[in-house]
Amino acid sequence: MHQFQNLHQEAKEKIHDFVRGHFYGHNDFDPDNTLYFFTAGRYEYRNKGCDMFIESLARLNHRLKAAGSKMTVVAFIIMPAQTQSLTVEALKGQAVIKSLRDTVDVIERGVGKKIFERALKWHDGEPMPDDKDLISSQDRILLRRRLFAMKRHGLPPVVTHNMANDAEDPILNQIRRVQLFNHPTDRVKVVFHPEFLNSANPVLPMDYDDFVRGTHLGVFPSYYEPWGYTPAECTVMGVPSITTNLSGFGCYMEELIENSTDYGIYIVDRRMKGIDDSVNQLTSFMYDFAAKSRRQRINQRNRTERLSDLLDWKRMGMEYVKARQLALRRAYPNSFDGPEDDDFIPGVDHKISRPFSVPGSPRDRSGMMTPGDFASLQEGREGLSTEDYIAWKLP
Repeated sequence: MHQFQNLHQEAKEKIHDFVRGHFYGHNDFDPDNTLYFFTAGRYEYRNKGCDMFIESLARLNHRLKAAGSKMTVVAFIIMPAQTQSLTVEALKGQAVIKSLRDTVDVIERGVGKKIFERALKWHDGEPMPDDKDLISSQDRILLRRRLFAMKRHGLPPVVTHNMANDAEDPILNQIRRVQLFNHPTDRVKVVFHPEFLNSANPVLPMDYDDFVRGTHLGVFPSYYEPWGYTPAECTVMGVPSITTNLSGFGCYMEELIENSTDYGIYIVDRRMKGIDDSVNQLTSFMYDFAAKSRRQRINQRNRTERLSDLLDWKRMGMEYVKARQLALRRAYPNSFDGPEDDDFIPGVDHKISRPFSVPGSPRDRSGMMTPGDFASLQEGREGLSTEDYIAWKLP
């Protein structure tokens, strides 16, 4: 039942490898305190909400720096555009990291062999093997060469490819406007990959499905989307996502679930709010997600994955049948018997209630609120500050 969590961990390690190469020389952030956000789809700058996503990343960067957060957010933009080739910096970064890894593996095998030989010959009273004896001067010279190769005079690149029309690309122009240049002081880093992902890619060798599993949050603030497969794919894989109430998926989840944020489906209001308010709401969603602990994110991914049954074709197929029936009745009303009210298809009678792993409402009730609180006893005793999952204070 936890296989999708294991797949997430495996895919995340592959993304770690890419990030280590892409940000070499400035890779001073801890992988355990790094979150991977992404948006993907056709290159429709406004329709897919890229303008809103980049603007909210700039505001998120400001809020994280102002709060003194140690969390780093790496935001990927995966959208195909006209490119000429991979950049030299992107290829060099992966080559430098591979050389360093190969060198360390050679030294590691040599040190292990020396420790084994010394241990075989060791007698009582003799000193333990010293690290100065284990690493030879040749190993030190080789390692020093690799370290000097990791020096970088410029900032890590924002885009992984040479764009055909760099000066007029709307995504790059907005990144320049908000000044998200992957500076060491930035808490939000941006990687624009203007090509669909595949396992044969020399820089980011991952298929799209594996990449999605390795991320922490999908962000799709579309201005218009008849349905929206990208957030639906995230849900099936147990990855929380952000969508809007101007997309079919967002409206569907809003109609089905009482409080969708508890299940990892964040819905930005772009219907009744202005663009600035919507950007602030999206920023707040991402900031709150970045403030979650690792245990809270795991808990939320479990809830998100449980929604996959709602998107099974056994259920969605019936929705297509009902939509086709409704269209036929309205297009050819004389071909159907019965009153005109028959073309009304009822909506959802009962929404999905809040999950057991969050406290009920109101919060000021005493005693156990839900069965999920039992799992949070240890967290409360250890003072881990996971108030999202505990509804009362331990004495």
